[in-house]
Amino acid sequence: MSEGEVREVEIENLGDKGDGITKIDGGYVVIVPDTEVGERVTIRLDDVRENVGFAEVVKRQHDPTQEQ
Repeated sequence: MSEGEVREVEIENLGDKGDGITKIDGGYVVIVPDTEVGERVTIRLDDVRENVGFAEVVKRQHDPTQEQ
């Protein structure tokens, strides 16, 4: 994992403060603000630490089930 790395992920859970949480590479936890459980997003890792990373959304995947 390195800062600036881009990944496509699915948000698996929400943290105590409402931020999305996903796991990559066999369990590395990444916190992604402004996301919801089940949402598929492309993220960029901004801060990579030993046990947790922080990322921002660079692209939201289109979900046809949300169309009206």
